[in-house]
Amino acid sequence: MEMRKKNGSRALLNSGREVLLDSFLASCPEMLFVAGVEGELLRWSGALGQAFGSVLKENLRLAEIVHPADRRAVQEGWSRLQAGKHRQQPVYIECRLRRPEGAYRRVSCALRRSRDGDFVHGSLREPARHPDEDIDELRRRSKILETLMRNVTICVWSIDRNGIFTYHDGKGLELVGMKPGELIGKNLFEVFEDTDEVRQALEGTPMHTFSSQNDIHWESWFVPIQDDGEVDGLIGFTLDVTEAKRAEQEIRSKLAQIEHQQQVIRDLSTPVIEVWDGVLTLPMVGVVDSVRVADMMDGLLRRIAEKSARFAILDLTGVEVVDTKVASHLINIVSAIRLLGAEGIVVGIKPTVAHTMVSLGLDLSTVLTKANLRAALSFAIRRMSAVAPASGGQ
Repeated sequence: MEMRKKNGSRALLNSGREVLLDSFLASCPEMLFVAGVEGELLRWSGALGQAFGSVLKENLRLAEIVHPADRRAVQEGWSRLQAGKHRQQPVYIECRLRRPEGAYRRVSCALRRSRDGDFVHGSLREPARHPDEDIDELRRRSKILETLMRNVTICVWSIDRNGIFTYHDGKGLELVGMKPGELIGKNLFEVFEDTDEVRQALEGTPMHTFSSQNDIHWESWFVPIQDDGEVDGLIGFTLDVTEAKRAEQEIRSKLAQIEHQQQVIRDLSTPVIEVWDGVLTLPMVGVVDSVRVADMMDGLLRRIAEKSARFAILDLTGVEVVDTKVASHLINIVSAIRLLGAEGIVVGIKPTVAHTMVSLGLDLSTVLTKANLRAALSFAIRRMSAVAPASGGQ
């Protein structure tokens, strides 16, 4: 009975310690963690969870989220930690750890083995910076921004949440007749009329726009400045893209010209000629492919409808070879001509072309053929002459 009481007390004590540890880790403002001796994460504080979010998970090895350039240093530090003589001595490492969005955060890592040697206790902190380093960094960034604004045709500006300019600079201001800082203290909504994109950006939506003024083309970005989730202002970046826009317009103009020239060439290569009242002919010369046949069909059918033609003669005198698709297209052209109320006649078929059509097994029973253009024209005239008196006598 006494033994059961002691075991129960120990269990209760261990349970209380576990609750106390959970409470401590949840509320601790420091980035702490407990890992196995091989580097797998077991527990971590709420502060560490907030800093690295979904990247952290149980049994994740710390080396997996270390920047590739820092992994060797981390491995060496962990090896020192595992060595027997260093078990009670802390090991300090500086490295970069990956955050959920993919960026890396530089931290100072302090590691120490537990007394029993089964675990590693660690803490992470932002590396200490000397005030002079911060000043040098600010100077470096300022120099970069100044160099950009003096050598690139851009305008950089910022406004507060009410639209008041707090910054206004850039070489691009010369193009619109302004001086750096000229708009500081003025309200953007009173100076400019078209401000819909700026208003949307002040509501928290980054905007990207194009605009033109006096033959100058601008590309602009409006980026909200947020403080604790609230929009506190806006940064504007406007770039002169006039030369790029002109180059684009020139390319579009040249492409349109090329397309027009190609259309002219297609029209010249597939001329539809009215050889008699109500009789059209389409001479085909050279290589006939599927694209050209499609253009021929479009042009011929359009002219048949415009002229109310009775006959359309397809002259293949200048064609030496046709392939399977082209032969099928020719049959389709004749069928389409018939649907418009006209009659299609194929003339000038060379022996090689005739052999190809027959070998392909195409149904030519509905295709009217003649030896040459003269024979087809005579046939068409006779047919129209024979119909005319009969029509007049009715």
